[in-house]
Amino acid sequence: MSHGNARLTPVGRLTMVQRIAAGRPVAHVASEMGISRTSAWKWWRRYRAEGLAGLIDRPSVAHSHPRRTSPCRETRVLIARMLTRRGALTIAAKTGVPASTVGRILVRRQVPALCDVDPITGVLIRGSRRSPNRYEHPYPGALLHIDVKKIGRIPDGGGWRVHGRSEQARGRGIGYDYLHTAIDDHSRFAFVERCDDEKGTTAAVVLRRAVAHYAKLGVRIEAIISDNAFAYRRSRELAATCAELGIQQRFIQPAHPWTNGKVERLNRTLATEWAYSRAWTSNTERANALQPWLDYYNLERPHSGIGGQRPIDRINNGPGQNI
Repeated sequence: MSHGNARLTPVGRLTMVQRIAAGRPVAHVASEMGISRTSAWKWWRRYRAEGLAGLIDRPSVAHSHPRRTSPCRETRVLIARMLTRRGALTIAAKTGVPASTVGRILVRRQVPALCDVDPITGVLIRGSRRSPNRYEHPYPGALLHIDVKKIGRIPDGGGWRVHGRSEQARGRGIGYDYLHTAIDDHSRFAFVERCDDEKGTTAAVVLRRAVAHYAKLGVRIEAIISDNAFAYRRSRELAATCAELGIQQRFIQPAHPWTNGKVERLNRTLATEWAYSRAWTSNTERANALQPWLDYYNLERPHSGIGGQRPIDRINNGPGQNI
């Protein structure tokens, strides 16, 4: 389509070719119309070959794409997305197609984003909200995000995901597992412990174990950040533990959960890739799968938030600290 300042519109091109058809030199008509002789010759040739249809704007898209990904490879990418419901980096590792190409294929085929679909069925369930403001501390240990993820326990024999929603009472009254989660801001190296409650005393014990776990990797925790839950804001035990370990305690602004977004994202990944990744037959079966999944998350899984690296890569190759 002609832009607003175009020298020639389809009507102007018709005027030009009519003058040329009357016997006027192409160069003279081009000068009168304020365009180049090359452009005038182009439209004159098109008019002679196609008539009035040759004066209409044509799309600039290429007629062929010889280097475009083959339909067979695109199908492999779509099947991998359907079966795994994972991101471009994971699909690239499984199919051999570059992650950037995987992303373009998913966009071209209008595949919904992972955050917009149900993690089990893949059915579109909601829209997404993303914030363009991001931050990252310069080295491991500078800040540790902490939170608690509450998930319902699974009765022996499986819950509604095994037997269907018709059995509404199945699993009621058996309580919850409280996942005390922590993730390093720079490396995304995660620590998760399954507990029976979310009390401040429990949070303090878990923090002490998390600090010891990171210390084995050569990382000293300098500060933690959490939401304003009672176990964090009001717990004397947690405050005393932070003081003893020399850790600064920070809190997010109320009603601003995205400030603690890295651990919130970890919680969602936990739910998608572990807690609700399949229909478990018992709570013990799911609990036993937590540590293997966490090892995969930290040691093998590529993370798009850190450029496709693994968390252990950033631990091993990150900037030095004042330990």
